[in-house]
Amino acid sequence: MPKGGARPVSGPPPDPTALRRNRPADKAGWTTLPAEGRVGGPPAWPLAAMTDREFELWRDLWTKPQAVAWESLDQGYEVALFVRALAQAEQPDAKVELQRVVRSYLDSLGLSVQGMLRNRWKVAATEAEETPRPASGPASRRPSARDRLRIVPRGEGG
Repeated sequence: MPKGGARPVSGPPPDPTALRRNRPADKAGWTTLPAEGRVGGPPAWPLAAMTDREFELWRDLWTKPQAVAWESLDQGYEVALFVRALAQAEQPDAKVELQRVVRSYLDSLGLSVQGMLRNRWKVAATEAEETPRPASGPASRRPSARDRLRIVPRGEGG
């Protein structure tokens, strides 16, 4: 393992709600995935013989919001390899190294929170999330950093 220096996933992941938005890496933008997920059946299985468990996982994964991005990026093989590794890692006698591989797939395919952030993917808000709830009183919401940084016109303040 190299000592010091940058690594591909070192440092904090990108934050779509960060106050400072003028970093060069932010120019790529964020991809918003549909909350309802990918519509339609899963694509054809690209690997040799599929087990029953692999079929269940394959079918389930292709309904997720991330599947929209996988389809546009033509990641069928990567998802299939993840499914195969996950099915093997579920076994009681699975090796720890295989579990590390599965964790890596989770991140690279955007199936973990860290993976979603690193891929710069976010899931669209559902109607229930978009509807603002009325405040229940003055202490219901803590002021954000943005709220505290408002400009005070001349004559106001202390």
